[in-house]
Amino acid sequence: MNGKLSLDTYRLLGRSGLRVSPLSLGTMTFGSDWGWGADVEESRRLFDTYVDRGGNFIDTASFYTNGSSEQLVGTFSEGKRERLVLATKYTLATRPGDPNSGGNHRKNMVRTVEQSLARMKTDYIDLLYLHAWDGTTPVEEVLRAMDDLVRAGKVLYLGISDTPAWQVSRMQALADVRGWTPFVALQIEYSLIQRTVERELMPMARELGLGVIPWSPLASGVLTGKYSKADLEPAGSGIATSRKGVAQVSGSLSARGLAIAEVVKEVARSVERTPAQVALAWTLRNPAVTSPIIGARTLAQLEDNLGALEVELPDNVLARLHEASAIEMGFPHDFLATPAMQATMSGGVKVEPRR
Repeated sequence: MNGKLSLDTYRLLGRSGLRVSPLSLGTMTFGSDWGWGADVEESRRLFDTYVDRGGNFIDTASFYTNGSSEQLVGTFSEGKRERLVLATKYTLATRPGDPNSGGNHRKNMVRTVEQSLARMKTDYIDLLYLHAWDGTTPVEEVLRAMDDLVRAGKVLYLGISDTPAWQVSRMQALADVRGWTPFVALQIEYSLIQRTVERELMPMARELGLGVIPWSPLASGVLTGKYSKADLEPAGSGIATSRKGVAQVSGSLSARGLAIAEVVKEVARSVERTPAQVALAWTLRNPAVTSPIIGARTLAQLEDNLGALEVELPDNVLARLHEASAIEMGFPHDFLATPAMQATMSGGVKVEPRR
């Protein structure tokens, strides 16, 4: 990230001409159905503050807060719909005991899209994501059904989330060969605590023209510095009923996560910024990243998060954050990067990588 940004410093989404803000407003916190979200009034303040400052990229899902999130987004978007890029997702089950109320198949996709259109009071969805890979639906069924929705004008662009890199690359290649609508966005977890996506998913996204939209860039709040070792408890199961529960279930609230958060706090003090701003600014520096999703629950949190757009991190700070959060790349990456293999492949001549 070179220089300071603002919400109206728009970026192209993947290999498309769609312009989106460099921070996306996450709305999983819209509605109190799950016991820890923002009420209607606070959700409205979050939405209006983001949009009034030039933000245009709104992220929701059919599953969020039992549908309340999409309903609130639809209500808040009235009179502003055309200037907004509304992204939603389908896949997750909504009716216990009904096997077809979840999954990636055509029946669930079409049903969920129709519900999302009704809840958001709109004729079209700007960006539809497959929410998570179910491991059972044929890729041809997913791609053709998505393409049909695009051709019908109900969806404009396609994205995919929480899916193995090999499957995404396979689907993108198949879409190209068949002339179906390709993906332009990849939504994945990415933060200083979760960097394993740097092995396969992020390089794949850059190569195949998908803009990366990181979710949980603050690692469920752990990188804000609000948790300590006293909060390390066994994780529960099912939908968490508190923000702390979300951090536990996700695995972010761990000894390693807290150690990284401590370094972020120290760095934040040295650059006179908040930990959340430092963590978000670090995420924005990755050239594969288009727009991290910020999931604020209060207006104060949103204001703080937006301040990340003004943060510039010195090289020594970046080096410290990298060291604290480093991961093993694993095979074949570590093997191919060894001096012996590099010399064997290049004949001992230095070859600059493609940028």
